Amino acid sequence: MPSMIGEKIGPYEILEPLGEGGMGVVYKARDTRLDRLVALKFLSQSLQADPSAEARFEHEAKTASSLEHPNICTIQDLGQTPDGRKWIAMPLYEGYPLDHLLDAGKLTADRASELVLQVAEGLAKAHRQGIVHRDIKPSNLFLTEDGLVKILDFGLAKMAGSEGLT
Repeated sequence: MPSMIGEKIGPYEILEPLGEGGMGVVYKARDTRLDRLVALKFLSQSLQADPSAEARFEHEAKTASSLEHPNICTIQDLGQTPDGRKWIAMPLYEGYPLDHLLDAGKLTADRASELVLQVAEGLAKAHRQGIVHRDIKPSNLFLTEDGLVKILDFGLAKMAGSEGLT
């Protein structure tokens, strides 16, 4: 995806890239309405012509936005640029993905137990609402500076009893 730095997407001003994953690229942006920093996730350019990828991207936003829990990433907004690029706005958490902590080898058994409990509490909330994440891995678990685990990326989530969107 070409550089978007400086672009204005709705009320969001793109500041810098944060990372790229299988389905999208994430940018740090400023919400000009509320003067706060957010993370804007865009569907990868290579997937924009794929109707099933677009459906999964929108499904991720709708699924995660239905879950209100301290250990689940909040979805704040969903939109599409005039040229058709889909995006999701989320809080910009300060911290790092769990895989960074694991790579550094700095995880004690006690801390691991605390993190697992937080993940289990977030997943229990999702399961009570009939949502199965289906892609729990260290890169989808974000550790905030406050010590909270945030479950990210509900792109592969499935509603209990539903079919499709695998």
